[in-house]
Amino acid sequence: MKFSRRTKAGAAILAASALALVATGCSTPGGDGSDDNEKITLTLATFNDFGYTDDLLQEYEDLHPNITIVHNKAATSNDARENMFTKLGAGSGLSDIEAIEVDWLAELMQYSSKFVPVTDPDAKDRWVDWKAAAATDGSGNLIGYGTDIGPEAVCYRSDLFAAAGLPSDRDAVAELLKGDWQHYYDVGAQYLAGGGTGSWFDSAGATYQGVINQIQNAYEKNDGTVIAADNPEVKAAFESVLKASSTLSAHLGQWGDDWTAGLANGAYATMLCPGWMLGVISGNAPDVKGWDVANVFPGGGGNWGGSYLTVPKQSAHPEAASALASWLTAPEQQLKAFANAGTFPSQVSAYGSDALDGATNEYFNNAPVGSILTDRSNAITVSPFKGVKYFPINDALQKALTRVEDGTQSIADSWNQFVEDVKALS
Repeated sequence: MKFSRRTKAGAAILAASALALVATGCSTPGGDGSDDNEKITLTLATFNDFGYTDDLLQEYEDLHPNITIVHNKAATSNDARENMFTKLGAGSGLSDIEAIEVDWLAELMQYSSKFVPVTDPDAKDRWVDWKAAAATDGSGNLIGYGTDIGPEAVCYRSDLFAAAGLPSDRDAVAELLKGDWQHYYDVGAQYLAGGGTGSWFDSAGATYQGVINQIQNAYEKNDGTVIAADNPEVKAAFESVLKASSTLSAHLGQWGDDWTAGLANGAYATMLCPGWMLGVISGNAPDVKGWDVANVFPGGGGNWGGSYLTVPKQSAHPEAASALASWLTAPEQQLKAFANAGTFPSQVSAYGSDALDGATNEYFNNAPVGSILTDRSNAITVSPFKGVKYFPINDALQKALTRVEDGTQSIADSWNQFVEDVKALS
């Protein structure tokens, strides 16, 4: 099979790129100019871990002997976003299939005409309503094939819990952590007081993401009006997370080398855990026996992340790329991706299936991840509004959190800089 490689986009998104997106004419999709026997290569660009293993992609190649798939995997959603907007503005260079993340979907929808619409009749009504609606433009064109959603649980090191005198059984841990965010922090203080090693959670940034996803309109009103700097809920979340992080955080920003190492070396005992994070943990700490997942989340429920596959009109093979994207996001394949990486399906017909309800994860002490994440999905009561400015504002807020955690600024000074950053974005 083809070689897989990890790539990391290095170029920043320049203002010129944004202008180019408006100025560049939209190319028109054509046929592949090929028949079923012509040998073609399709490039698939994802990030983190979508559960699209070499074995899964080989299945498609076996069904389509004329097609070779090259899978390029960026390290983070941010890297994928930079690559997307830079090359979309340039008019060339994107893969045949590009994965996008929900936090920057609204930005991309401004340029929906640059993507091949979903026309596969078998995909009709495939997804939960809100998943498809978010990727449908004003002309009624659906431009994204929904992959997963991100119901959140809490992943924890059962061995570190036991050593600190805390319950380690997942049901007992779920009971122990049931409550609001302050209770989660209080249990962290109890963990450290009991001699717990490392820290309670990985970073303020990761924890804040769980808090902010429980606020309906954190950064923008539904009409797009920016309210981030004046929203008392945002400021309270910022200050409360940082207050807790002063004693409970390992100060390891997600996706950095030290954070990745921390998954294996016990640098933190808990982390907020959407389904897709399960594959990240097991993939980066394969020899650790203590990771488990509890059916609980501070504040009740929350969704973090969820992605789509898109077919840019830049593709040399838009029809073949659309067919592959449709196959990858069919319920059968998404259940396989869930088994591979914990990416919880967004496909309606997957719910209630034995493959989902009965799914366990050997790495997480045979946790019944299917039923846990289904419960966590049912616990979600807020679907936050994420408009065009959501991603850059949230990125500015994450940088503000990092400045405090690395000792560069005080909480007050970093917040004030965030306010100025928001003004600049507006």
